This record gives sequence, C-alpha cells and structure tokens, in this order.
Amino acid sequence: MAQASDFTIANQSFPNFRTDLNTVLGAINSSNSGTSRPSSATTGTIWLDTTNAGSNSLSLKFFDGSDDITLATIDTSANTVNFIDSAVASDLVNDTSPQLGGNLDMNGNDIVSTSNADIDIIPNGTGDVNLGADTVQIGDNNANATLTTQGTGDLILNTNNGTNAGNITLEDGANGHIQFTTNGTGAIKFNDLAYFPQQALTSSSNAVAWDSQAKPNAYHLTTENTTFAAPSNAVEGAFIALEINYDGSHTIAFNTVFEFAASTAPTFTSTDGKTDILVFRYNGAVWQEVGRTLNLSES
Repeated sequence: MAQASDFTIANQSFPNFRTDLNTVLGAINSSNSGTSRPSSATTGTIWLDTTNAGSNSLSLKFFDGSDDITLATIDTSANTVNFIDSAVASDLVNDTSPQLGGNLDMNGNDIVSTSNADIDIIPNGTGDVNLGADTVQIGDNNANATLTTQGTGDLILNTNNGTNAGNITLEDGANGHIQFTTNGTGAIKFNDLAYFPQQALTSSSNAVAWDSQAKPNAYHLTTENTTFAAPSNAVEGAFIALEINYDGSHTIAFNTVFEFAASTAPTFTSTDGKTDILVFRYNGAVWQEVGRTLNLSES
C-alpha cells in the first residue's frame, strides 16, 4: 500500500524533502493503493482499492468529490480487467478484432445493420451456427420468407443432425428434384388431402402435347379431332391422369407409347357433353393404362 496524506511538498530540510517526495512518488507509482480512499483525495482522484487483494481481486475507483465510483475490477490471478458497465462505455468502432469474455446479453435489444447491409454470422472452418431455441422465425413481418443456400449446394432438412432421421432434399441446379426420404421403414404421411392441381391441355393442328412433369393431372376440352402425342419428361414409375371433356362429337386417338388393356384402345365416347377419364403409369418404355371410366355425364 502506498498513499500520501497530501501532494504538497513544503519548504523544509533536504532529508525531510526527500522523505516527502518519496511518499508522493510511491503513491503515484502504486495508483494510490490502499484499503480505503486516500485522505488526500480530491475530485478526480483515481485510486486502487486493495481490500480484496488476498482473493486476487483489486478495484480501480474514481472519487467524484463525495463518492467512489468503481471503474473496473482486476483479477490478478487470471490477469484480466473487467470494466463495470455502469461506469465505462466502450466504443468498438476502432477495435478491428473485438472478442467477448463472456456471453453477450442483448438486454432486450436487437442486432441491426444500416444502409440495407446484410448481417453475416460466419463460423471458422468446419464450425456451424447453432440456434438453441425451440422456434426459429425468419422473414419480415407479414412478408414472404426465403430459406436458401449460398452457392450451388442442396438444401437438406432433417432432425438430430441426420442421425436416424428422414430428410427433405431440395436439389440445386436446373431441373433439380425435391426428394422425400424416410428413415428405415418409415413412411411419408399426409394428415390432410394431398392433390395434384388439374391443368388444361389444348389441341393444335389435331395434336395434343402433354408435359407429364408439369401437368400430371390434366384435362382436355375438345375443340377438334385430335391425337395425344407421347408425353414429354416421362419418369419411370410416374402416374398421369387425363379427363377428356367433349365439346362436340370429336374423335380421340393416342400415340403408340400409350399401352391400353389387351393392347386395344377403348372406343371413346366422343359425344358432346360427355366425359372420359384415363389413368396411366410409365414403366420406362410405355405408358400403361391402369384405369378408365368412360361415358360420364359432364359436370
């Protein structure tokens, strides 16, 4: 401990002058250290409280003329300085590599950016970003939200870091698939109605082009005699359905890639106000008929 009763050196003999000077210099050199505020303290005096020095803890204090304000605590074992939030406000603008010594408490505030800048959270190397919450919300209020990858990687949704879990994979790239994969003997379960929206096919120059990928559930309102061409984008195992609504007595034919029961096309109704319905499955070579209902009343 080194404190001085005052910082005034009076005219005196040399030995006494030297003693007085050494006392003042010792106080300065030790930051006015002691277990209580030095008696010489005046407004603006900074001193080091050594009350808890035995516990490897020192306190740096500022005297405002009436009270001592703690600026920081010093851990002499860990060699760290912990500034007191209420006493010191730090500006990180000039710190190009700031590091936290503990958890960052947002205290009800947000992490924001200015000038429409992004907020990037980038872990080092193979590190991940972990969101330890039961619910994660994305998107602005009342706005559509987009969850995507950065670059050409697939987007994979699974549980338990992929262990004993099914997944949904959105493949990147043109014509990429969306894969639903269960784990083990798991099944894909729809608790509500699942359906393919019905979409129209039109005839031009007595021919109907059918994209089986874009319109697996199709209907055609006849306008002329026509032939259904070989469907494009066929995938082995795929099913397609067709509803034909007759708006006149038009004849219907199919490309030879359509294989009907007994290898014989049915006699289509071809009557105004009637409907025929057909279902096919692609086996990798032909579209095999798996169901038909003819001569229904158009509704």
